[in-house]
Amino acid sequence: MTDEALEPGSPRPTLADLRSDIDRIDRAMHELLMERGRIIDRLIEIKTQQGGGSAFRPAREASMMRAIVERHRGLLPLDTVEGIWRIIISTFTYIQAPYSVHVDVSRGDAPMRDSARFHFGFTVPCVPHLGAGDVIAAVAGSTGDLGMFALDGGPRADAWWTRLTPREAPKVIARLPFVERSDHPAGMPVFVISRPLADGGARDVVLEAVSLDRWRPDYPFALAAIGAEIVASAAERMGLGLLIARPGAIDPELTAATLRAAGARDVRSVEIGAHAARADAATLRPEGARGYREP
Repeated sequence: MTDEALEPGSPRPTLADLRSDIDRIDRAMHELLMERGRIIDRLIEIKTQQGGGSAFRPAREASMMRAIVERHRGLLPLDTVEGIWRIIISTFTYIQAPYSVHVDVSRGDAPMRDSARFHFGFTVPCVPHLGAGDVIAAVAGSTGDLGMFALDGGPRADAWWTRLTPREAPKVIARLPFVERSDHPAGMPVFVISRPLADGGARDVVLEAVSLDRWRPDYPFALAAIGAEIVASAAERMGLGLLIARPGAIDPELTAATLRAAGARDVRSVEIGAHAARADAATLRPEGARGYREP
């Protein structure tokens, strides 16, 4: 019973009325979650009849989260809504096909634990590791687990992305948090990896592992001209390794060609995954520090 629903001259709702409304909404939300579970049960049955398929659908997840960001209004912090939906998505995925998340804690347990629990909740088991390389190895040896580590691979990292270059090696499927904002409660930028997905991947941003002869100052500017950026770099045995993110819509050969035009030699590039473009919360009008009102 909201103020907007009142007829002219009708009495304003009491605290008891408002609490009754809250109880009604709580019951409705719970019923909807249980209904979602029943639909997932039917989905599992259909997938089983059709020979299975990956439970991870990064493109669909990104579409759902983007729609939530675009329609969110009111006092409730966007972070809360994002966290609730991340847990709903991750938990129902777990119900379809149980999995664990292997997490690199070499940077410290607290920030990665916060990120893992914000994005995957408490139902999905989290397994700690020391280094991106160990996470990659654990995912490669699993039947359907995910891995998560910082964009730079953490303090123990070398050119970790080269471990993703073999065809059957794990690949990057997401970059989190999906909602970009400066004060995000789980704001550490992380990559999520899985064994190669047959379908359902998002390709707004493609990641390439690039090997070349050496560093040149023109690389960042040349890549920026095609919408690409260097995410990380590390020395390799025979030269330099770069992790480059480029728009998924451009020619796959353009990254290497751009580096050659900037003076690079012996350029070799291998795609190691892709992810959705993130949603920018700054496009919403802020109310205070954490909430958003309708523009």
